[in-house]
Amino acid sequence: MIVTLIVVCEVGFWVLLAAGLAARYLLRMPRLGLGLLLCEPLLEVLLLVVTAMDLKNGAEPSWRHGLAAVYIGYTVGHGHRTVKWLDGIAAHRFGGAPPPAKPPRYGKGRALHEGAIWLGTVVAAVVATGLLTAAIWYVGDAGDTSSLRGWINGVWKAVGIHGLIALSYALFPKSAPEPPAEDRSPLPARDPEDVPDRLAGRAREDAASPGGDPRATGGGRQAG
Repeated sequence: MIVTLIVVCEVGFWVLLAAGLAARYLLRMPRLGLGLLLCEPLLEVLLLVVTAMDLKNGAEPSWRHGLAAVYIGYTVGHGHRTVKWLDGIAAHRFGGAPPPAKPPRYGKGRALHEGAIWLGTVVAAVVATGLLTAAIWYVGDAGDTSSLRGWINGVWKAVGIHGLIALSYALFPKSAPEPPAEDRSPLPARDPEDVPDRLAGRAREDAASPGGDPRATGGGRQAG
């Protein structure tokens, strides 16, 4: 039952998200859209209540209850970012807003972006750990809670692995690729606008030198 409810909550999350965005940008009903989006946390509350009732009715704590806690934690830690990203896309395509900014790909910006995502994973782990700890305390000595404790260890291992991946972007930043050789200017200049002036100055110097071409400065014209 718990696994089925998790699937229902996941499907319900995307259905409410699609309905909320459609109401905001297609039907031009922002209040209705906001109301539908605010209903999404109710799915996690429902899952939490059913999980607690299942334990209270004597169900043996198992991986299903741990999965429910992790799912709720993940939604809290990363759900807002998902909704914000999709809202930006919908606003661009249907609301005339500018396209959402893409995440940075190189250097310090990419490292900060990955660090922000990792903080979401930390929040997810904290929420899941709190729910699992409450479930362990609720069951007490009446049942085997080893599976729930295993989920706690698992989520913090995931936090550690994700943290190492995020840290690698700071320790070994990826540099932006250099432009192709044909796009590079052969003349060094502080500003592209300086290039015509430098070319003109070089042409005048060539014309003034012995044997220079007078046509470079218009000297080749004959007086009428």
